[in-house]
Amino acid sequence: MSAISIPTAGTALYSYPKYWAECYGTAPFLPMSRAEMDALGWDSCDIILVTGDAYVDQPSFGMAIIGRLLEAQGFRVGIIAQPDWHDKAAIMA
Repeated sequence: MSAISIPTAGTALYSYPKYWAECYGTAPFLPMSRAEMDALGWDSCDIILVTGDAYVDQPSFGMAIIGRLLEAQGFRVGIIAQPDWHDKAAIMA
């Protein structure tokens, strides 16, 4: 006979260490362009969210919730809202 192993609980989601950019705190807005990144003093984003919807930074919008949740974990998050899918320049700027 084999011993029965008791399953253990997984690691709690918020117990992992935060990402390196957490030391800079939260941004007053999530940037949507290179100019807005420059205004925040950022050289890059860790995560870029692309959405077909308009972006409004309030909790009734899904991308705002996801972006702020990722930011709270220490990531630099950018948003590309309603890009022109016919032209790659729309997401390259």
